[in-house]
Amino acid sequence: MVRLCAVVLLLVVLTAPEWRAMAHQWWNIDAYNHVLLVPFILGWLVWLRRDELTKVVPSVWGPGLAWIGAGMLLCLAGRAADVNLMAQAGAVVALQGAVAAFLGLRAALILAFPLAYAAFLVPFGDEIVPALQHLTAQMAIALTHFSGVPAVIDGLYIDTPGGRFVVAEECSGVKFLIAMVALATLAAWTGFSRWWPRILLVIGGALVSILANGVRAWGTIYVAQWVGAERAGGFDHIVYGWVFFAVVIVVVLGLAWRHFDREPAEAGLSVAQVAAHPLVRFEKLDLAPATGLLVVALGAIAFAVPGLLV
Repeated sequence: MVRLCAVVLLLVVLTAPEWRAMAHQWWNIDAYNHVLLVPFILGWLVWLRRDELTKVVPSVWGPGLAWIGAGMLLCLAGRAADVNLMAQAGAVVALQGAVAAFLGLRAALILAFPLAYAAFLVPFGDEIVPALQHLTAQMAIALTHFSGVPAVIDGLYIDTPGGRFVVAEECSGVKFLIAMVALATLAAWTGFSRWWPRILLVIGGALVSILANGVRAWGTIYVAQWVGAERAGGFDHIVYGWVFFAVVIVVVLGLAWRHFDREPAEAGLSVAQVAAHPLVRFEKLDLAPATGLLVVALGAIAFAVPGLLV
């Protein structure tokens, strides 16, 4: 455990620019505010696995070192290409690899879901904002026509007798979608023991969030026909930000909860299941190549390109 803490500290120092950038996005950008809860969720998930973890003897696993190296190289490539998403993903991958490398393959299998869930630490979703804007605009205009309000659409702009509306980036629903996927993934894993219900919950949650955002956009346009665009916009911000999102989450998870077939503490592999897992045959892979890759990767990060660490 001491070795793991030391390596995690080293990796955080080496990738400090990425962690600073991610923390800034979590705190200052609405679409990623939910990520502030992810570290606490990860802690809870690990706590659920504590009894199984105490039955495993920590050991150094060679391929885990290669995992660290791959993450650091991905981080370096992201910096060199000025692609923040790639660099930040590399920083998280390196920490995932550190757990596998210094607790061992069996512990990594017990912690498989928390390790995978750490991917939600990476702020993503900006890439799909334009597509979501256009989809929201199309749903809004269809519902506006269906409700009997005359309207004309021009790209992202919708003209009605009550005013002109634009589906801006803030109205794309990406914040809602990302948060819903993160929450649905957590509920799917901890509540279901089979893959099909898990997949259906995540996909269903994503689709409901997209449809709900279209309904919200239409609701703003519809209300504006009587109260004006400015007042409708203020109402939309309050209701969607504080009420609408919560109601949709409660409905989705409430419907799923009725079909949950296990308790959260039962989610994940037991020590006995890990011992019989096919991946255990890779437990004794040669350490030397992985160690060499790690040294090369860390050396590249630290010295290859001046100024990459600042």
